[in-house]
Amino acid sequence: MRYISNKGGVEPVDFETAILDGFAADGGLYVPEYLPKISREQLKEWANLSYVDLAFEILSLFIERTIISETELRHLLSNAYGTFSKEEVIPLYPLKSRKQTYVMELFHGPTISFKDIGLAFLVNLVDFFLQRRNERLSIIVATTGDTGPATAYYAANKPSLDAWVLYPKDKITEEQERQMTTLGAPNVHPVGVYNCPDGADDLDVVIAKLYANQRFKEKLRLSSVNSINWGRVMMQTVHYFYGYLQIADEVGEPIDMAVPSGAFGNLCAGSLARMMGLPVQTFICANNRNACLHRIFSTGVFSKQAIIETPSSAIDILIPYNFWRYLYFATGQNPQKINHWMQSFAKNGIVDFQEIDYMSLKKGFLSYSVTDTQTISTIQEVYQAEAYLLDPHGAVAVAAADTFEGKLPANKLICLATAHPAKFPTIIKQALGTTQLPQAATHERIEAAKKYCQQVRLCEQPYLEEALIQVMERNWEKTQEALY
Repeated sequence: MRYISNKGGVEPVDFETAILDGFAADGGLYVPEYLPKISREQLKEWANLSYVDLAFEILSLFIERTIISETELRHLLSNAYGTFSKEEVIPLYPLKSRKQTYVMELFHGPTISFKDIGLAFLVNLVDFFLQRRNERLSIIVATTGDTGPATAYYAANKPSLDAWVLYPKDKITEEQERQMTTLGAPNVHPVGVYNCPDGADDLDVVIAKLYANQRFKEKLRLSSVNSINWGRVMMQTVHYFYGYLQIADEVGEPIDMAVPSGAFGNLCAGSLARMMGLPVQTFICANNRNACLHRIFSTGVFSKQAIIETPSSAIDILIPYNFWRYLYFATGQNPQKINHWMQSFAKNGIVDFQEIDYMSLKKGFLSYSVTDTQTISTIQEVYQAEAYLLDPHGAVAVAAADTFEGKLPANKLICLATAHPAKFPTIIKQALGTTQLPQAATHERIEAAKKYCQQVRLCEQPYLEEALIQVMERNWEKTQEALY
């Protein structure tokens, strides 16, 4: 299995190179040369596997044994998910208030969000490769609230990594911020950035400039573990297979899934799982009011509009960059098309897909843009009905699915809940009409972080690129001196 850029501008690389590079050199996203096909017979054989054993089977389709041995892969997976609070890693909760509807709880890792699912494995994988090479990397990520805490947690105190986690100051919750700023690990560097009108999208622009600075990129061995990295998307395919096998009465039964979506990394993984053979009939792409994906699926227009702050802040995203990765497979694996569309979007801020491509990309998808009122009322209604507490992003998934009730076949439905409610106390209080949080909206890790000192660098967005170059180079040189 080799990996290529979806823009087609670089030679194929092996799995290890694709993971350590993050971005391809031509600015594209790494994709496998082909997607493995999984038969119904294979799915039946996997039906009773644990999450870790299922992950081993699926990841083995993408990773050659010459790069990671069977023993090494099993060890990496066991270490990654041994810290999760639930033995099954990802439990599914059957909603009593909705027929044949299940909530997939993706928040039982150490930083209590679905980012743990991908990053628990990916950061340990990067560290594994680097230790084998006796090398060191700088990883840099922008976060809307959950990628940063997970990156910081898994990178903490790893001698092979420096982790720079950028977040838009005052646009994520204090609880999410403290998960990054109270770790105290010398190799983790949170950077709070003021004056980000487009939220984390403003930070992504700066990160792209740093990647384009060849001297800086090579000196600091710059890479990333956000969902531009193929390892994140690959790992996230697993929970779609796992969820399906947990609720299907027999393999082959069609089910539907509703996914809260921003940058499209999680839903990209689901769509690739379906292309590999997972019997998902319909994906409901659940946007909040930042409806970029809803515009694509409902009108065929990929456009950038001003960002809106919503209760589901982790999906307040303008540009769903993983959509380009999905689009590569959905429209015939044509890198020339992807390159043309990406250039057009960069220049004009819009792509209007031709009918043939629009019909291909929207096949098997429905979408909906959920209002703030719907998000809040869904949290309230579900809690009142059955004392089950959704976070704002899980509520977006459930609210979007509710709009299609009676319009889809009577399949079982999985709604993905991507974070623990404890990360969003203000929203939960508003939804429940209370000043006192219920026990379900608290978490021991969140409470502990309130008691620790914060350690953070602060910067204004217009000066961020220059400031990062200065501080990152100084830190790198200081670290190198200490090592050698």
